[in-house]
Amino acid sequence: MSIDIYLYVFFTLLSIFILSGIHWEKFMKSGKVIEAKLLVLTLSFALSYLLTNFVLAFIE
Repeated sequence: MSIDIYLYVFFTLLSIFILSGIHWEKFMKSGKVIEAKLLVLTLSFALSYLLTNFVLAFIE
């Protein structure tokens, strides 16, 4: 298996862990729990994509 997949999974889990430490209630309307979780998930995928491409650029 390629190192790309491992990096994507690692950075996705890491970014979910990091983004879960932010109090999204301050930025979202009250009662929008599902939307806040989807926002964290979307941001974590975007952040993991950027970090993986950044690391792969240094490896190659």
